[in-house]
Amino acid sequence: MKKNLITAGIVQFDIQLGDVHGNLTRVTKQISRLAEKGVELVLLPEMWSTGFAYDQLRELADMTPDVLAALVRLAKAMNVAIIGSVPEKGRGVVYNTAYVVDRDGTVSTGYRKVHLFSPTGEDRRFKGGRQAVVVSTTLGPIGLMICYDLRFPELCRALCLRGAKIVAVPAQWPTPRIAHWKVLLKARAIENQLFILGANRCGRDSSIVYGGHSRIVSPWGEVLSRAGKGPASLTAVLDLDTIEKVRNQMPCLRDRVTEAYG
Repeated sequence: MKKNLITAGIVQFDIQLGDVHGNLTRVTKQISRLAEKGVELVLLPEMWSTGFAYDQLRELADMTPDVLAALVRLAKAMNVAIIGSVPEKGRGVVYNTAYVVDRDGTVSTGYRKVHLFSPTGEDRRFKGGRQAVVVSTTLGPIGLMICYDLRFPELCRALCLRGAKIVAVPAQWPTPRIAHWKVLLKARAIENQLFILGANRCGRDSSIVYGGHSRIVSPWGEVLSRAGKGPASLTAVLDLDTIEKVRNQMPCLRDRVTEAYG
């Protein structure tokens, strides 16, 4: 196979609130199936192991090291890189943190979600991060964002300028704003001329219905693969050589006039 081709996949499912073992079992089965089909990179939704179980958040965050250890074993056994966000316990605080577990079992320094969704009080439950993160992996440099981050183009541009060729976006994006999700994924891909993977949750928690519609978008803004509203797994082949071709044909990054941007 051509060196710069990556087969990527997304697992979209209904996260069971607080059920770490159940969510891990579901995810393990889906990742294993995708890996058996040749998928090398799998993206999971935001807070995939626990959901936003705020009443149990600190206790559930204590289980995250064991969750990551399970992903390490799976990644090494199936030769697949795995990305998703989980609760990370800090000193007296909890972060919404995305990790990359590489194919060799290496676990990245986590990306702590920078933009916490204040309309639902996420900023009162979590501590926000302050750094853009691009992870060097065996599949190339991958930038990380989480859900609400997608509305802030500055963050994705920072990842682009730091060399990301793929930006992974785990999310729990609700149905009423799913049209924004679709547009913003394409916009971030087009303006930064890279691949965007958006893994959204489906199903519901109490009064919130989540929209699904996970998708993989090319540097041209073409949707290479998409899901509907229900549980799904999807795949697409990413040709990383496309990035250079697009940037040569439409040299937006080269033609930036940075002194005009303040």
